[in-house]
Amino acid sequence: MGVSVLRLSGATDGEAAWQRSRAARSKNFFSRESARMNANNKIRFADRLFGCGLSELRGTTMKHTLGFVLLCGLWLGACAPPPTPIPPTLIPAPTAVPSATPAPLPTVVPSVTPAPLPTVVPSVTPAPLPTVARGTLDPDFVLDVYDPAATWGTTIFADNHNLARPRIVEVNLLGEVVWQYLVPDHLRQFTNPGFDVEPLANGNILFVLPRNGVYEIERSGKVVWAYLNSQVSHDADRLPNGNTLIAFGAQDRREDAQLKEVNPRGEIVWQWFARDYFNVPPYTDIFEDGWTHTNAVTRLPNGNTLISLRNFHFVAELDPRGAVVQTIGKGIFQYQHDPEMLPNGNLLLINHTDPNRVFEFDLRASKMVWQYPVPRQLVRDANRLPNGNTLITGSTTLFELSPQNKIVWQFGLKTPLERQDAAGRGFYKAERIGLVPGK
Repeated sequence: MGVSVLRLSGATDGEAAWQRSRAARSKNFFSRESARMNANNKIRFADRLFGCGLSELRGTTMKHTLGFVLLCGLWLGACAPPPTPIPPTLIPAPTAVPSATPAPLPTVVPSVTPAPLPTVVPSVTPAPLPTVARGTLDPDFVLDVYDPAATWGTTIFADNHNLARPRIVEVNLLGEVVWQYLVPDHLRQFTNPGFDVEPLANGNILFVLPRNGVYEIERSGKVVWAYLNSQVSHDADRLPNGNTLIAFGAQDRREDAQLKEVNPRGEIVWQWFARDYFNVPPYTDIFEDGWTHTNAVTRLPNGNTLISLRNFHFVAELDPRGAVVQTIGKGIFQYQHDPEMLPNGNLLLINHTDPNRVFEFDLRASKMVWQYPVPRQLVRDANRLPNGNTLITGSTTLFELSPQNKIVWQFGLKTPLERQDAAGRGFYKAERIGLVPGK
């Protein structure tokens, strides 16, 4: 008979439970049997069961008594029916959780300091090009250069290339004639040598017919004012006070006045005589189309007057009393034309060297600071425009020059004049009208 051994440790949970159940049944059985039997019966029962007498056990030591009890318990356990096995509690196997693929760690992108955004410059809409009022093409004229972004306005000048048809012409930037005035037949003989044309603030035109006089006309051609004198030469300026400053240099003599200021009634309010200051050598014996052949007069902002004495080869500045403040260009100027005082205090004029030159003269340093030669033409006028360009009048060509000496507009006769004809038939002076876009 096998002996069941109680596992005190290391047993599974099911085995431990079965052992506890068997021990409990043995204890209960022994208790019931003991209650029914008296002591003797117990001894006899023990004798039958174990084949030994109780008398043998009574004299044993306590050790044997404990052994006896133990054996009894083991026997009762062995004789008991086997316990109904308790089905093991099935512990479900843990559900296999699919191993999740770990999310990839984000790629660490090194922080880059963003480049600074470019400064946004607001786009500037360029100013619209000026509108050109259209005119009529003239077969005698040709436009060679036109830069619409660098020039504007219309140009007015005297055209004497056709001696049978002298006129005042206004052309647009395309070289088209937008207005003209035909010199009356009885005055055609007074267009040589060259005549001056000046637009006035009231819209009228002031012009000079050499050896005849000065005229103011409306755009309709009506003469509204005139001053007649056979010694009038090339220039007349309308002054802010309404008077007119006139150059007298056509065949002038020493006893004649070279400059006169006349009021609207034709009365002389001021005049100047070169003899009071220059009737001395080397000037006394000069005579070429007159003694001085004064060809330009200008009233300065300071109230003084600038006068160009062509045959003397210098320009004189006069105070309101007529005293000579200074002479300009001695030893430098040669048959100078149309001196113009610039805002910077310099003088712009034409020097009739060979070739003719347009130059700017620094009065303080007494030297030229800019010049532009014009070969193969007789040049007699140059105007500095508000945009810094210079409008130059040659005998057969009008052209506008930028400060960088770039021609931005050029207009002229289709058939150039021979040099011997330039003095009497070529362009003499030109003026720009509408110097500011839109005006």
